[in-house]
Parts: sequence; C-alpha cells; structure tokens
Amino acid sequence: MIDMLPNGQSFKAGESGLILFDYMVNLSIFSLLVSTPLVIRSFWNHRSLKQLRVWTGIYAGLVSIILVVMAVKQQGYAYDIRYAPIILMFAYLGPVPGLITGAFSLLTRLLSGGHWAPAIIGWTFIMLVFSGLHLGTSRLSPFKKLAAFSGAYIVAYLCTVFTFRILIDEPLFHVQYLVFVMLGVLLGGLLIESYERLRRIIEEKKVMEKSLEASEAQYRLIAENTSDLILVLDRDQSVSYFSPSHGHVLGYPSLEGVGGEASGLVHPDDRGMFHDMIRRLFEQEDAHTMEIRLRHVEGRWIDFESRCRSVRGEGGRIEHIVIIGRDISERKKAEEFLLQSEKLSVVGQLAAGVAHEIRNPLTTIKGFLQVYKREDQRIQHADLLLSELERIEIITGELLSMAKPQAAQLTSTDIRELIEYTIEFLSPQALMNRIEFIREYKDAAYPILCEKNQLKQVFLNLLKNAIEAMPAGGEIRITLRRTSEEECTVSVEDQGCGIPEELLPRLGQPFYSLKEKGTGLGLMICHRIIKQHKGTITYTSKVKEGTRVEIRLPLDIMF
Repeated sequence: MIDMLPNGQSFKAGESGLILFDYMVNLSIFSLLVSTPLVIRSFWNHRSLKQLRVWTGIYAGLVSIILVVMAVKQQGYAYDIRYAPIILMFAYLGPVPGLITGAFSLLTRLLSGGHWAPAIIGWTFIMLVFSGLHLGTSRLSPFKKLAAFSGAYIVAYLCTVFTFRILIDEPLFHVQYLVFVMLGVLLGGLLIESYERLRRIIEEKKVMEKSLEASEAQYRLIAENTSDLILVLDRDQSVSYFSPSHGHVLGYPSLEGVGGEASGLVHPDDRGMFHDMIRRLFEQEDAHTMEIRLRHVEGRWIDFESRCRSVRGEGGRIEHIVIIGRDISERKKAEEFLLQSEKLSVVGQLAAGVAHEIRNPLTTIKGFLQVYKREDQRIQHADLLLSELERIEIITGELLSMAKPQAAQLTSTDIRELIEYTIEFLSPQALMNRIEFIREYKDAAYPILCEKNQLKQVFLNLLKNAIEAMPAGGEIRITLRRTSEEECTVSVEDQGCGIPEELLPRLGQPFYSLKEKGTGLGLMICHRIIKQHKGTITYTSKVKEGTRVEIRLPLDIMF
C-alpha cells in the first residue's frame, strides 16, 4: 500500500530500475518467509500447537513488519507488499489471523513514518471489505478466495489513490506496484498450495501404507494361524512360501527335513499325479483339486484335499502356483461311518426278512424232532440236531434284535450287580475251561441309568468271547473304576491269543468275526447297545498276550 513519508521527493523514470531491483529483493525475502513455516510444519505435528490460527496470524504479522521495514521509498511515499500476507491470511485462515496480521502491519507503518490519516483510513477500509468478503466467499476454495481478495484489494488501492490523489500523473508506477503485490500474493499462494498438495499426497501415501500394512497383517494372521496348508511354487518348482501351518499339522516347520522339495512330503504313489498336475497348471491357467497323502514327521500318512491354482505374473506369464491343502481325515472317517451305517441299514432289512422266513419253519422242525425223539429214543444224533437248531434260533434271535431294536426301559442300577449276575451265569462254563474270574472294584457303588437286559447281553458276549479265546485256561480280570465324577469304566482283560492290531478297527462290523463259526453280530449288537447308553467301547490287544476291552458309561449322578 502507498503510505506518505515525511519528506516528498520527485519521481524520476531513471530510478525505475532501482525500484524493480528492490521489489525483486522484497519478493525473494517474502518467498523465504512464507516457505520457512511450511518446511517447519512438515517436521512438526501442528496438531500439538493450540490456537494455531492465532500463532500463524502473529507470524504473518512479523512478516509484514519485515516487509514494511524493507519498503521501497519514492517521492515521499513508501511502497511495500505487506498486504500480500494479509490477503493470504484472510483467504486461507479467515478474518481473525488476517486482522492480527493487519494490526501488526498498521502499527509498524505508524511507527515508521508520518501521514497517518491515509494509512489508517485505507487500512480500516480494506479490513472492512475483507471481513465482509470472507462471509460471501466461505464456500469457495482457498485459491478462489485468494483471487477474490486480490481483486478487492486492487479496488481498495485505486480508491485510496484517487481519494488522496497520490501520484495521479504516474499511472505506470501504480501499475508496477500492483503487479508486484499481486506477484507476492500469487507466489505465496502457489507455495502454500504446493505444500498443501504435497502434504495431502504424503498423508494419502501414509494412509495407503497403513492400509497395506493392516491388510498384510490380516492376511499374515490368517495364513499363520489357519490349519490349511498354503504353499506357493515358482516356475522352477522352488517353494517361495511355506505356511507355518505345515509345522502344526505335519510337524515340518520347513522343507529341510524332506530334502527341500515340496514333493518330498507327498506319498510315493501320489508323486506322479502331483508332478503331472503342476506341469499342466504351468502350461495352462486353470484350477484343479486333487487328493494326496502327505507325510507326518512321525512317519504316518494323512489324507489331504489340495486346491491348486496357477497365477500370472506382471508379464502375463504363469509364474506361480498356489496350493491350499486341507486335512480330510475326519471327513474320510465320516464317509466310512456313513457307509457303515448304510451297510447296517441294509443288513437290518436283510436280517428282518431272513429271520422272518427262517423262524417259522425252524419252530416246526424243532417241534417235530422233539416229538420223534420222545417216541423213538433210537433216533441217531437227535441231540446234535437239536443243538444245531438251537444255534440257528440264537442266530435268528440276534438278527431280529438287530433289525427291530426294542425301546429301552431305563432304570437306575448298580453296574456291579449286572457284572456279578453275568459272572455267576458263566461260572460253570468257566470252571469247565479252567478259567478264573478276578474282580477289582475300586468303589462301593456305581449307579448307572440303563436297560438291565441289554447290558447283561453286552457283558455276556464279552466274557464268552474271552473264555473262547483261552482254550488252555487262565485268568479273566474284570476291573471297575470311576474315571471322573460323571463316568465309570469297565475293563475285561483276558490272557488269550490276542488280535493283530490292524484288525482291531474292524471289530463290531456286521458279519466280521475272528472265530471259525462266528457271525460277527454279537460285537455289532454290543456296539449298538453301548452307543444307546451314551457310552464308548474300545479295544487294545497284543498277539499271544491277550485282549483288553474297555467300556465307558455315564454314571447316574441323581442316584
């Protein structure tokens, strides 16, 4: 703004070069002063500074003081660009910092020279115009506000010039002054806008980096804690990623234990299929599923369903294959159980038909044979025939029991009574086979909720099997103990010939028996009865040492 100095001087055109140089110095220093806080702000979190607008206004006021001190003096007037920081404050931070900056510049001007009237009147007029303009431009962007405030300043400047008739005959000088003020505003605006744009880019980059880190951490969390095996193969079939789940599931934290190759984990019979699948996926982008067996560190093999997908690299060429394997051992067991259940259903239907068709003529044959025996004692082998007929009756009874299970009438019973009844019933047979029953009861009472006759049938089958497994005699140890407050265990251990370990899982299947004349229905019915009583039955055995059968049943806690 133009301010009067105490002593007037004549304006000479030859001094315009010197004035131009002074303006360039002013612009350079102004640029430095504008850039300094922007640079400091990039290293210092401004949010920690309270009343930021006030402190910014004070700093801009100090800048305006420096600009007033460096004013260009000509013909009794001082020319400076101190209104450039005022315009910037109003455009970017509002009237409060703008008025603070303006107050600093006015006080400095009043202290540095005379002719106060034009300075005070011009300053007041401009502050009022800027404050009113701020209300009308609140929705505009800072750069558009800057243009509006610059235009308002030009109008106010011209009004001041014509009101006080300041250098009316030197229009080129006023044009030069306004150009340099506008250059100061433009330069300051460009510096601030450049900084703000750079700051936004940096903040967006930081947000993106944090988002990427969070996403990576999330995927890493999933990959490192999933039970699925994740493997990434490169074109040379080297492993670029080996998920930590391999250590949890297979016991191999790395491939060093299997020769450093993924195929080292694969069952020898499945390696050909594995290599063919990898080769096809590298030749053509596709996804395939295969079932393979992988080796556990303990030496056993585990069934896995592996999903393989080829992945293209940046050049569009297939560079990787991602293999995700899932343990399907439990699913295999469930499928086997379902198959077993279907088999049992078919057996039950067959058993019902067979028992129905056989039992009626069997009763007739047995009845007439008994009559003939009473009438004629000379009939040979009558007792043998009756014995075999009774055996057929037992088998048909087991078939009917399997096909049409009766509704269980549960009562609270001490399981010791059922065991004692069964031992007493089998004592003559045990005595004939030189077998001794040894009982071990750890507690006084074992109340359970059960159907007595069904559990008697279970104990009868188990003890008969134990007796038949010991043709040379020996001991059968029956142990009863509590395994918890809500469960008891009955174990029957013989000293018989034992059962090979690989055959133990087949015990309880229909029509599977290790006895020469066995049907395999006895143990199957035992399994079904124990399951109905919410219990479990397990077998352990060693060849030539004996077999141990354990039954776990829930106790009647209301007893």
